Amino acid sequence: MIATVSRLIPAGLDARPVYELRGVNKTFPRRGVHALDRIDLTLHEGGFASVIGASGCGKSTLLKIMAGLLPPSAGSVMLSGKAVIGPRRDIGMMFQQATLFPWRTTIENIVLPIEIRDGRGAARAKHDEARTLLDLVGLTGFGDVFPNELSGGMAQRAAICRMLITKPAVLLLDEPFSALDELTRDYMNMELQKICMAHNATTFLVTHSISEAVILSDVVYVMSPRPGRFIEAVDIDLPRPRTLDMITTPRFGALVDRIRGRLDRGAFL
Repeated sequence: MIATVSRLIPAGLDARPVYELRGVNKTFPRRGVHALDRIDLTLHEGGFASVIGASGCGKSTLLKIMAGLLPPSAGSVMLSGKAVIGPRRDIGMMFQQATLFPWRTTIENIVLPIEIRDGRGAARAKHDEARTLLDLVGLTGFGDVFPNELSGGMAQRAAICRMLITKPAVLLLDEPFSALDELTRDYMNMELQKICMAHNATTFLVTHSISEAVILSDVVYVMSPRPGRFIEAVDIDLPRPRTLDMITTPRFGALVDRIRGRLDRGAFL
C-alpha cells in the first residue's frame, strides 16, 4: 500500500520553513492567459521538493516568480521572512543549459556572480573555494580549462558550482539535466543529491520526468493543466541516500504509478 494521500501539505517535515508562497496567482492579460491559480507552497530547510505537470501548466512561470524574475499578479512570496520582489543573492537558479561564457575558464565562470556583485578582487579571493566545489562535483583539475573542453555533464556540474559559490538559501532548478543523455542524467541526479545533502540545501526542482522527481524528492507536487494549481502533494518515503538501484524496486514503481495516475486524472479537472 502506498503511504500517500490526496493533500497539499507534506508530512514529516518539521524543519524551519524557508520559502513560503501564499495565494500566488499569475495572469498575462495581453495574451489572455491565466497561468497560475492559488498556489500555496512551503519549502523547509534542507528539503528537496519537485513540481511535475504537463507542458504549459505554469511550472517555469512559478519558478520565475519564486526567483523574483516575474511578479505575481496576486499573493505573496516570502524567503527567510522577507518578500521576494526581485532577484536576490540568496536565491540560486539553474536552467536547462549551463550557459558558461566560452572565453572564461571554469573557475572564472564559477566566480562570475561574485565578480558582478563585489568586483574582481572579491572574485579572485573565491578561487580556492571554487576549486573546493569542483572537487565536490568530481571536476578536480578542470578549473583552468575552457567550456569547449567540457562535456555537457561536466558543464552542468560547473554550473552547479557557480550556483553554490554565493551560498544561496534556496536552489531553484529548471530541468537542469533535460538536455543530457539518459545515463549522464542519472549520474547527474545522484551528484545533485550528494551536493544537496552535503550543503543541507533547500531545493525546488521543475521537471517533466516522474522518475527524476521520485528519485530526488522528499515531496512531489502534482500540478494541474493551466491554470496551474497544486492538486496533490505526494510524499516520497524512500530512504536516503537514494541509489539508482531503487528505480527497480516495487516501492519506486508504486510511487511513479501514483503520480502518473494523478497527472492523468488532473488532465480532466
